[in-house]
Amino acid sequence: MNFCGRRFNLYLLALTLALLATGCTLLQHKPKETAALRIHIESEASSAGTGHNISVLRAQPVSISIIDEPIITEANVISARLIDAADGSFSLEIKLNQSGSWALEQYTSINPGKHLVIFGQWSSKVSDGRWLAAPLIFRRMAGGTLVFTPDASHEEIEKFVEGLNRIAKKNTSQK
Repeated sequence: MNFCGRRFNLYLLALTLALLATGCTLLQHKPKETAALRIHIESEASSAGTGHNISVLRAQPVSISIIDEPIITEANVISARLIDAADGSFSLEIKLNQSGSWALEQYTSINPGKHLVIFGQWSSKVSDGRWLAAPLIFRRMAGGTLVFTPDASHEEIEKFVEGLNRIAKKNTSQK
């Protein structure tokens, strides 16, 4: 009888150690960073109550009046990609889902000569976000892909792309 009790205690000890080891790894869970994308359209400066002024670009700030509601968010992103150029510069390519593509096409076709104003946040900290770009709309943008040069460091955009792709993967897996 004593022998069975010892074996049971050894099994109980092994199970306890296994649960403690698993619990310790769960406690060390590193929170996954997220990203936020907001694309706004430039508004008329005289449009009272529909928007506000923001400052884009850090080196040579430009003040632009925007409509408060974004036309595209991270919920519309299928994928994001950092494109490195040979001269050391880089661009950001964002592919949009069908509703994002339609919104981009619609707003760019009726607003030539205005700016798309792009806000990005690459972590849960508010300080890790800012207005990244304000590309001028020359023509209707069909196809659902937006490419622009962001006003951010390579490291910041890597985090931004990683966060956007994580959200896009989560959004496609929930459908």
